[in-house]
Amino acid sequence: MFVDRVQIHVSGGKGGNGCSSFRREKYVPLGGPDGGDGGEGGSVFVVAETGIDHLSALAHRKHWNAPNGRPGLGSNCHGKNGEDLIIRVPPGTIIRDATAGHIIKDLTEAGEMVVIAKGGRGGHGNTRFKSSTERAPRQCTPGQDGEIRDLILELKCIADVGLLGMPNAGKSTLLSRLSRARPEIAAYPFTTKHPNLGLVQIDLERSFMMADIPGLIEGAHLGHGLGHEFLRHIERAGILVHLIEPEPADGSDPISNYQAIRKELASYSEELGQRPEIVVVSKSELPSAAEVRERLSTELGSPALAISAVTGQGLNDLIWRILQLLDARADAPAV
Repeated sequence: MFVDRVQIHVSGGKGGNGCSSFRREKYVPLGGPDGGDGGEGGSVFVVAETGIDHLSALAHRKHWNAPNGRPGLGSNCHGKNGEDLIIRVPPGTIIRDATAGHIIKDLTEAGEMVVIAKGGRGGHGNTRFKSSTERAPRQCTPGQDGEIRDLILELKCIADVGLLGMPNAGKSTLLSRLSRARPEIAAYPFTTKHPNLGLVQIDLERSFMMADIPGLIEGAHLGHGLGHEFLRHIERAGILVHLIEPEPADGSDPISNYQAIRKELASYSEELGQRPEIVVVSKSELPSAAEVRERLSTELGSPALAISAVTGQGLNDLIWRILQLLDARADAPAV
């Protein structure tokens, strides 16, 4: 089950209470106070970790509570600290405060970590209150409560390359051909219902992550279908590979389909509409592919690529072009 958005309740552990105690030994009549401090409550951390692709592990657990600290004891024994609780999520997870709505942290890279609910401090034992004027204090303090928060965790796929196009344009087939990913593939539209990620390995030193984004429909930027769910994944793709099917099953015009998706991207986000794009005619083994490619090249003012995931035609050219754009993005100065 692919889950890309969950709401959870997190709470740091309560600090342990301080202890009020006095030292009593046979030959020490004025032993004095010896109550220890309570332990610190455990904190809740969220960590981005490789090897995790979705949030399904969090979908069936709504409450995440860190352990409490243990109370202090006599003989100046401090209570044990509560263990920290770690929530592991995929890179590309946005942590949002469910009440206020603001973004707390955007975990874009593996290894990034944030304390999301700090544990409470332990209470002071009566030893802390001993002074020259107060030799036998009985005062001690309770542990503090940990932080409590309601969070929304939202996954936006992070990929170097995002495959987009109308339903059944051949995105899943291309991903399965270039990587070890095995998305569901069928001869009907909307086979892909969630993004699939695959690592395209060029050689020992070069590779890139490719995401197969489910097919868009007209009106996606308004939320039609699952438009917003899919478009926010495209936002996190570095460059876009736009696949155009030469013979759509619904009889629509391939060029109009291309223009419709470009309109959806620009309507959803101006920056997304200007994202670097490689335009590709898929299924080039079909008779009409050459004509559609020529029309597209005229529309774009530059040559469109043609590939066939079945025969392998044009795949090396596509990979080479992707590497060119990735290198150009890496060399571009940060804004």
